[in-house]
Amino acid sequence: MTRAFRLAWEQWPRVARDEDPAGWVRAAVHELALSPWYALLPRRRRARGAEPAPAGPPGDALLRAALLALPRCYRRTVVLHDGLGLPLPQTAAETEATCAATARRLRNAREALVDRVPRLAQAPPEARERLLAEQVRGLLAAAGGAGATRLPAAIRLASERWNARLARLAVLLALAGLAGLAFAWVLAWP
Repeated sequence: MTRAFRLAWEQWPRVARDEDPAGWVRAAVHELALSPWYALLPRRRRARGAEPAPAGPPGDALLRAALLALPRCYRRTVVLHDGLGLPLPQTAAETEATCAATARRLRNAREALVDRVPRLAQAPPEARERLLAEQVRGLLAAAGGAGATRLPAAIRLASERWNARLARLAVLLALAGLAGLAFAWVLAWP
């Protein structure tokens, strides 16, 4: 998540003109989390500063496993609609799908979750949607509380430090290239 905020800070003029800057950051977080390159990052770098996830009730582990077993588009739809409480049109906009497709994804995801989570299967059909929304919100709250969120000023400072390191590295590489050219020129001089 810090990486998404850093990207937002680096591209602030573009993000500030966006209709929904928070949506831009949510989309960046989602894309970074699902990126195949993210899995290649060393564990210690990804989890630096994050505490281990608290052990919740066994139902949370079942729900987490069931959510992870869903296709990405279903999982994203359930988390946005039921977990974050976004209305269907806004969820459709976030997932870049039509409202009809989003409604179908939500219905299919809920059916799959009912099949995999006994607590949902035992609930009366009219209460399942509310119960699922409560459980997903609880799961998100537990996951959000696991790693302390950093203050915006700390994220900004980290981003500025990273950019300064990159600038120094670029200057050093340019100087090394110039030194190499000068050395080659001196050797080639008769």
